[in-house]
Amino acid sequence: MFIVLLNYIQPLSAIEVHLDEHRRFLDGRHATGHFLASGPQLPRTGGVILAKAASLRELCDVLLEDSFYQEHVVSYGVIEFEPTKFGTGLEALLATPPVE
Repeated sequence: MFIVLLNYIQPLSAIEVHLDEHRRFLDGRHATGHFLASGPQLPRTGGVILAKAASLRELCDVLLEDSFYQEHVVSYGVIEFEPTKFGTGLEALLATPPVE
């Protein structure tokens, strides 16, 4: 399991130009099961993605598809962790591997 922290490195006006394409990317990866949750940081200085992938390499390959990465408007930080406690109902979600 991974927490991906996106930090804006360009002004918000540059972020807004690529936001629709970034959201389509997120929708696609939520559909495959790679992303479990995503949203903006508050205050709006970046975003957060809760992700699952077989490896850090696989996650990095997924993130390369993001328009924010391709347009150089964010930097990424990735934290890998192994969940040992979670809320009721999340067990099945966490156990299901992403589909390609």
